Amino acid sequence: MEQVVIQVRERLAQAVVWMPWLGNEQGVLLALGLLGVVLAGAVGAVVALRRRRRGAPRSVTPAQAREALPTPPPAEPLESASIPPRAVPVRSTAPSPEARPPLKEAPTAPPQPDLAPPLALPVEAAPPAPKPQLVEAPAPVPTLGWLGRIRAGLSKTRAGLAEGLGTLFLGGKRLDDTLLEELETRLLVADVGLDATRRILDGLTEKLGRKDLLTPEVVMDTLAADMTALLAPCEQPLRIPGDGPKPFVILVVGINGAGKTTTIGKLAHHLKAEGRSVLLAAGDTFRAAAVEQLQTWGARNDVPVVAQHTGADSASVIFDAVAAGQARGMDVVIADTAGRLHTQSNLMQELAKIKRVLAKLDPAAPHEVLLVVDGGTGQNALNQAQQFHQAVGLTGVAITKLDGTAKGGMLFAIAQKLGVPIRFIGVGEAIEDLQPFVARDFVAALLGLDAADGRA
Repeated sequence: MEQVVIQVRERLAQAVVWMPWLGNEQGVLLALGLLGVVLAGAVGAVVALRRRRRGAPRSVTPAQAREALPTPPPAEPLESASIPPRAVPVRSTAPSPEARPPLKEAPTAPPQPDLAPPLALPVEAAPPAPKPQLVEAPAPVPTLGWLGRIRAGLSKTRAGLAEGLGTLFLGGKRLDDTLLEELETRLLVADVGLDATRRILDGLTEKLGRKDLLTPEVVMDTLAADMTALLAPCEQPLRIPGDGPKPFVILVVGINGAGKTTTIGKLAHHLKAEGRSVLLAAGDTFRAAAVEQLQTWGARNDVPVVAQHTGADSASVIFDAVAAGQARGMDVVIADTAGRLHTQSNLMQELAKIKRVLAKLDPAAPHEVLLVVDGGTGQNALNQAQQFHQAVGLTGVAITKLDGTAKGGMLFAIAQKLGVPIRFIGVGEAIEDLQPFVARDFVAALLGLDAADGRA
């Protein structure tokens, strides 16, 4: 024991030598405090490790798991070979009902307190449904006849010419200079022309005189008779002989924008309705899309079209079309031409060239030279007709677009000055709105009268 004490003293002496701060009381206290802290940390670590081991699941080795399984009971030996073997039941891997843990009963919901029934709110009765009203279908619009379409087309011209004539003679008046001047103004505004106006007024004065009291009915009847007499010589519909040489060639001429191509399409429809075979020649090779426009009309009327590329010689195109018409035995060939102003002499000479080329196939071709004029051009249409008549010799005139102008009286100027037959008039865009000219129907529609009896 003494030796142990001696060794402890030696260790302490060495420690004091190594750590001189242990020689006083403060150093000792500090050393003891550090030692206590170290011991407390070690004790805490040991306690924490034990707690963690207690909370962790215990690991089981596969061998221990197999040993824990219950061993099946040994199979009983067979008593005799005569006993048939029994089917060995297949052991189910599912645990037995006895081994299953008891199921916990679900907590039952607490009983709900009895709620008071909701208050019944007053419901307003729905108003009775209105009785269905029978809506009458609109009456179908009646289809206008030809005279009705002329009346509708000439409404602008009639508004300026005839609608005020009845008020001039209302109550019975004499045909004095004031009334004649008013009549003259209205006729000139409608582009009847100076010569035709003078002729109509002279006939009116000669028949009615200046002394008798006149009624509007008498004046309108007399005026209609004079106008009809002026237009009657030009009422010559296009007639195609059935026993003549085929095809009957119609050369269509006119200025730009007069409606030549459209008129050709409508004319082809009119001739097909008469039972004639028609072939079209796209001779307007100058205007862009003119060939395509004529081909569209041909497809619409189920009529063949002879055409070449844009810029081709117009005379050669028409020559090929007439030759094709002769080979196919067509009844009519309608040839379109490029639009040209009547003041361009060089272009007018090309029409004469077409006539010379066609004469090689048929000396009588073209059998009809039809001038198409725009009714809205007024007195300028008369100048066009005169120039074209001098260049190619017109045989007929077709006046179009009368539904969009108040100058429908220019027909009287053409009849008075030129005397060329007026073949057709157009008063609309429909394909049936190109019809043969009838003087009495035209005058009746212009003055607002009935064509049957001449009364308004």
